[in-house]
Amino acid sequence: GKTAGIVCETAITVYTFGTCIAFLIIIGDQQEKLIAAFMKLGEDAESSHWYTDRKFTISVTAFLLILPLSIPKEISFQKYASCLSVIGTWYVTIIIIVKYIWLDSEMAPRDIPSSPSSWIAVFNAMPTICFGFQCHVSGVPVFNCMKTPDVKTWGGVVTAAMIIALFVYTGTGVCGFLTFGAAVNQDVLMSYPSNDIAVAFARTFIIISVLTSYPILLFCGRAVLEGLWLRYKGETVEEDVVCERRRRLLQTLTWFLLTLILALFIPDIGKVISIIGGLAACFIFIFPVGGFWSLMECSWLPLEHLFLDRPQLMLFLLT
Repeated sequence: GKTAGIVCETAITVYTFGTCIAFLIIIGDQQEKLIAAFMKLGEDAESSHWYTDRKFTISVTAFLLILPLSIPKEISFQKYASCLSVIGTWYVTIIIIVKYIWLDSEMAPRDIPSSPSSWIAVFNAMPTICFGFQCHVSGVPVFNCMKTPDVKTWGGVVTAAMIIALFVYTGTGVCGFLTFGAAVNQDVLMSYPSNDIAVAFARTFIIISVLTSYPILLFCGRAVLEGLWLRYKGETVEEDVVCERRRRLLQTLTWFLLTLILALFIPDIGKVISIIGGLAACFIFIFPVGGFWSLMECSWLPLEHLFLDRPQLMLFLLT
């Protein structure tokens, strides 16, 4: 219904907004380590130069790289950059696995818990897990940008993406934890020393990955805001083409500046993930099931037209 649609759109807006903040914080974290490596600073030393300040480097990167990528109306042009970011995440995982296999004596873990301290700790980890595997929001615009947007091809794309994400997250998480134990940082790359060249390349790839991911999330949030505005005005997209560009620029700049300001003053990514992770869980466990039941009630779309039967489709939506 209309009310449920507004609730879903609001949740999507809040989630994408919070994720954009998290992306900017990640950029700041990795840039701090890269700058320390270039300037040959110690782990606890801080540079006194204004141009190495975290707020300055995040702002410059955001204005010069992220904002130009966020303004275009479509996101299909990012397919090449996205391929580079995927390769970069593989590199990060390989480096963390290699670093665990050939463990440096200086990074030997002091304490490796073999079980969670309590069931509460298990549930506290769920927002982070859901945040990592939540790609439902960006799925729709990516589907529309496909060369042949059909359900069978899309099923293959989603399955391949989830398999890649599973291996990347599992390899990074397990080996990172076994390397540093309970002392591991929430951002595992932050646990490695700044002067490690291989890890420095991994940090660079993470920055590239985030630079290509931020505009996609902004696009999703902007599309939701645009839909709410047109619904409020009682107009269609075709009727409002003249003002679309002006409104798109205003929405993009407002979104960009708000996320940037909040990222500058919220340096802890764990706080952001703990909030938006709950919404990510809703997108994974609740919204797909609701969409499935709505699909079953559609008389104009028999399930025979889909490549899965009902039990398989339910399992596909949940995973």
